[in-house]
Amino acid sequence: MITAPSARYGSVAQGLHWMTAVLVLVAFVFGPGGSEQRVYLPARDFERQLHETLGLCVFALSVIRVLWKMVDARPAAAPLPRWMETASRALQGVLYLLLFLVPMTAMAGAWLEGHPLTLLAGVQVKAPMAMSHALGVTISDLHTWLGDALIWLAGAHACAAIYHHLILKDGVLRAMLPRWLAA
Repeated sequence: MITAPSARYGSVAQGLHWMTAVLVLVAFVFGPGGSEQRVYLPARDFERQLHETLGLCVFALSVIRVLWKMVDARPAAAPLPRWMETASRALQGVLYLLLFLVPMTAMAGAWLEGHPLTLLAGVQVKAPMAMSHALGVTISDLHTWLGDALIWLAGAHACAAIYHHLILKDGVLRAMLPRWLAA
């Protein structure tokens, strides 16, 4: 086990957390959204490519976060009522699940619809599966719903951290903030 200070997450865990948060938010903002015809309009190529690139980065960071979490020591938890501890664990679990499901449904939906993933610089990742357009549309719709859920739940996660900081004053938010910002 790698040891972290008892009251704070380590700098790697903090960096991975905040990079993921920023990438998810930017990917959401630049998500072309709408029908397949709208998403794949040539005029929307840059937005789609940026969105797909950021989505793959979120997926990769999520894998790294899970692997890092297996070896990194966590700070001592603030004493919380059982319901709050349960809600916290459930929300974090669902957020991690969505960090994997949102990019996976994007890839599967695009490929099944017959579109390669097109990253910035024009790099294309061809479909490793046969086309099934109707299923692809359904999965792409699911991707949209899951992406919206990810944003709403991340917002709830942020609100809970602010509640801990302002009302409970228990150091939960400070544990994830970089030292220069936590002061």
